[in-house]
Amino acid sequence: MSETWLIAGLGNTGRKYEGNRHNVGRMVINVLAKRAGVTLSRHSSQTMMAQARLGMLPGGVPGPRAVLAHTMGYMNVSGGPLKALAGYFQIPPERILVVHDELDLPAWTLRLKRGGGEGGHNGLRSLSQSLGTRDYLRLRFGVGRPPGSQDPADYVLSDFAAGERTDLALSLELAADAVEDVTARGLELAQMRLHAS
Repeated sequence: MSETWLIAGLGNTGRKYEGNRHNVGRMVINVLAKRAGVTLSRHSSQTMMAQARLGMLPGGVPGPRAVLAHTMGYMNVSGGPLKALAGYFQIPPERILVVHDELDLPAWTLRLKRGGGEGGHNGLRSLSQSLGTRDYLRLRFGVGRPPGSQDPADYVLSDFAAGERTDLALSLELAADAVEDVTARGLELAQMRLHAS
């Protein structure tokens, strides 16, 4: 069984989607790639991916091996490409960590969990169906509820406002920290540290 992690950021491909709330998962992958000094490249699984070491362990030892990835298509068909990528590297579902936007959490709130439902999130639904299990890890990145009567679908496909950029940048770094914590220390310790902050 592989000791490698698959860290997948959910989102949509295309310039017009890059700054959307729905794409925070991909933004976290970009932060992790920058930290690790790697560049994502096209893979036959229809993903953009890079192999990396995440963070540093005590004594200056390079952190765990990981595959950083996002799909080359749309959110609602994320499952097939990510399953293919996991299969290529022989990564089991319990070593897959998915980063995604979450309407049911206040903006900038981060929560780690294993398994559970999809809560109407089409990217998670696609992945659960493709993997045949919900037993993978999730880092939920709160984007809050839409203001007034705005449709939730329109809200998540809107860009973060200019006034939110500072909070966004900080939260992306904290999310990347949480991913590194999971891979180095395990879910339970990472949850305690993240959820206590």
